Amino acid sequence: MSATQLVVTAKAAKPPRRRWTRKEVVFHVVVLALLVVILYPVAWMLLSTFKPSAQIVGNADLLPREVTLDNYDKALGGIGGVSFWTFFQNSTILAVLSVVGVVLSSALAAYAFARINFPGRTVYFGIMIGTLLLPFHVVIIPQYIMFNAFGLVNTFTPLLLGKFLATEAFFVFLMVQFLRGLPRELDEAARIDGAGHYRTFWSIMLPLLKPALVTCAIFTFIWTWNDFFGPLLYLKDPDLYTLPIALRLFVDQSSAADYGAQMAMAVLALIPVFLFFLIFQRYLVDGVATQGLKG
Repeated sequence: MSATQLVVTAKAAKPPRRRWTRKEVVFHVVVLALLVVILYPVAWMLLSTFKPSAQIVGNADLLPREVTLDNYDKALGGIGGVSFWTFFQNSTILAVLSVVGVVLSSALAAYAFARINFPGRTVYFGIMIGTLLLPFHVVIIPQYIMFNAFGLVNTFTPLLLGKFLATEAFFVFLMVQFLRGLPRELDEAARIDGAGHYRTFWSIMLPLLKPALVTCAIFTFIWTWNDFFGPLLYLKDPDLYTLPIALRLFVDQSSAADYGAQMAMAVLALIPVFLFFLIFQRYLVDGVATQGLKG
């Protein structure tokens, strides 16, 4: 067969190019329009960090007329005599310890509810689920009075203590549902080999809980990192402030605000959350796809 015939045969064998239907074109246009609407505030905030503060409010231009890095210099320099890295360190300590506390305590509580038969298990589990219906604002005043009586206000303890005591009912429930989907034969095999509850939990159940654990870790990290009300309520010393509280400091009592530095610090505060989610997003998808979210 000649080269010309081979080319003709290849062209004939090539499938015809698929044409988009009108419905598909309309769908993609609508999705792109929604994407622009959703990402516009993010783009505006990011580009505003390169504008002078006077050009941020009341200026309809998305792109900066003149590019400046002064906002990042002010943000990294801190405010009120406290550096940006102090705020960053405080947020990191709270977020990391919260993740450790929630993951460990919720996993232990979930194992007890899902695998151990003890008197009143159903009642206690129902009470725990009932706490999901209790608004956080109902317990604010009693908790503050209690922590103040113990002299724990202006410390990280009120923000972390509950994380290590399995008070996050949503995460306990998620792990309970996940554990209930695991076969009971695993427990029986471990018991035959002489393993107790401690060994069964650490050596068998905990590795299988990995998707649910990572899901809990991601949500806990993001919620704790972005928490504003808790640190505002319990922390009085500026050296203990977190990044969300530091953002508020750029607006003084006379309502004058350094919007440029505020936007720059907001962008810097978003970077750890973005990186954390980027690294563990595939585990989050695995966790959502598992039985752990089934009712």
